[in-house]
Amino acid sequence: MHSEWEVETGHDQLKTQLRGPGKVLRSRLPDLVHQEIWAYLIVHHAISALTAQASAAADLDPDRISFTKALRLIRRTATGTADVPPSGLD
Repeated sequence: MHSEWEVETGHDQLKTQLRGPGKVLRSRLPDLVHQEIWAYLIVHHAISALTAQASAAADLDPDRISFTKALRLIRRTATGTADVPPSGLD
């Protein structure tokens, strides 16, 4: 049961939060669709790895770090508009 919950959470993170609700893949050719899916999976894995490292450094349970907040922080950092709140990512 717990593993099913983890799969559903990961699916939600990929489909709803990372890609965005209602958005379809931009690619039209099969090879490019395949490439785009892999890109989403790699980015999701990278965010999960970063939150795992952050939770270990702060001695927190990784489930206490919000994927959505981490994604927003990473997006702001990538665009140069990040301001880390004093409360961190939890």
